[in-house]
Amino acid sequence: QLQLVESGGGLVQPGGSLTVSCAASGFTLDGYSIGWFRQAPGKERERVSCISSRGGSTFYANSVKGRFTISRDNAKNTVFLQMNSLKPEDTAVYYCAARLGLCQIQVAKFDSWGQGTQVTVSS
Repeated sequence: QLQLVESGGGLVQPGGSLTVSCAASGFTLDGYSIGWFRQAPGKERERVSCISSRGGSTFYANSVKGRFTISRDNAKNTVFLQMNSLKPEDTAVYYCAARLGLCQIQVAKFDSWGQGTQVTVSS
């Protein structure tokens, strides 16, 4: 019954910034780790970040470390991914996903998914 909806995607210039949001309904996000994944054309879906249920631990793919920041506001039932210094290779559909317990790497270990939001980085 947990439903996730991403928003905030769009077109941005290389070097620019964008923040995407993941809003939950049906259940509070308390207890859920939230991952951000992306899928570019012709590539497998990959995890770019994850945040633990209380926000105390965060994880990033090497390709985005130092540029992206994940955060959550459980009172607002929302998770954010701030993306800075965007590159064309960041172009993808970005998905948020939830699971009970600890952050995991694999797509298959996340149970609830949003439908994605398109992020396009192009000049």
